[in-house]
Amino acid sequence: MTETSAQCQSVSTICTVRQALLQNAKANDFAGYDPFDGLNSRLFNWLPALKKGLFGLAWIQFHKRSPVNFRPLCGIPKGRNPKGVALFILGMLEDYRRTGDENLLAQCVELADWLLTQQSDKTQWQHSCWGYHFDWNARAFFVPKGKPNVITTIYVAQALYALSQLSARPANWQQYRDVAFDAAHFIVNSLYTEHDGRAFFAYIPGETAFVHNASLWGAAWVAVVASQTANQQYADLALQVAWQSVREQGQDGSWVYGARHHHQFIDGFHTGYNLEALHMIGQALQTDEFADAIAQGLQFYKTELFEADGTAKYYHNNRYPLDMHSVAQAVFTLCRVGGTSDDFVLADKVIQWSLRELYLPASGQFYYQKQPGFSNKINYIRWTQAWVYYAFAYFGRVSPIQPEPKE
Repeated sequence: MTETSAQCQSVSTICTVRQALLQNAKANDFAGYDPFDGLNSRLFNWLPALKKGLFGLAWIQFHKRSPVNFRPLCGIPKGRNPKGVALFILGMLEDYRRTGDENLLAQCVELADWLLTQQSDKTQWQHSCWGYHFDWNARAFFVPKGKPNVITTIYVAQALYALSQLSARPANWQQYRDVAFDAAHFIVNSLYTEHDGRAFFAYIPGETAFVHNASLWGAAWVAVVASQTANQQYADLALQVAWQSVREQGQDGSWVYGARHHHQFIDGFHTGYNLEALHMIGQALQTDEFADAIAQGLQFYKTELFEADGTAKYYHNNRYPLDMHSVAQAVFTLCRVGGTSDDFVLADKVIQWSLRELYLPASGQFYYQKQPGFSNKINYIRWTQAWVYYAFAYFGRVSPIQPEPKE
């Protein structure tokens, strides 16, 4: 088999896998479990006070870490997650652009209309924003169901905006665009934070922890909306926030996750987030002022966060846990930010590694994680399957190698 034939076969395999992912999602009405959904247990209907504090944190971590899915026994239902739904919309739009399949577009519109109904309370937040469909407990704070966060808001806004930009615009396209743009007002008005000598966008309203990927993604969407609405104030703010993270980039091109003592780790998919967000800011505002930071970061990313066989490492100094989130973000970072032929080759190698090591062909889904000595096969729709579908659909559209037509 020639190299070109092997590459074409690879793209065909990716197409088959993503079709299986989409069919599974449709069969479950795009609902599923989540690593952090433990507090959705019906047990807390009788003991709601236990959600907060150490018990709630331990309960979430138990379900997140257990390779056995105890959710059905604990009364934790499957649910639709706004971010997961947004990722499926973005993936289906990639496939729609490639195939012109009107059924995909109709499904996107149906899900987008659902997202409009899932906005966080506007009487409290004034602007369009989204959170998770479950309460969750972190070390430093408790976040109730529906409280908006920047990452969910960013991906929902991107999905709605992408849908509004199609040449064959759906009937509701104006509302999709307006709501997507309104999300930037939420980010500026509710998430902009000045704390401990830094200026940044927080992950959730009222939180003072500085996290690079959350702040940069907030800046990226503000930059996109600034470019589309000629809002110089927003453009200047996006640049200011982006420079906060660029100034804190390591000399080797890396970023730790954030500023707190337990955030001093370097991992693959958050590094990829940072690079993609900086790239988006540069494109939106037509500036190359982050070119050196992106080049250094991309070099570190490709050198330290992948192995020769295509393994997408979780941490720069530890390959484990093997996680499809790392694979999916690698596709976007390598193809969007890098974009060279070598980057596409590496992206394909990473995908092929994931198909060998993390795909479950009998069920048409991917592992959540593999650790030394044990694996977690629980089907997490937001964290795993939605990300993989979007990444594979994007790769299928932009890859310079296309499958050979069948005779």
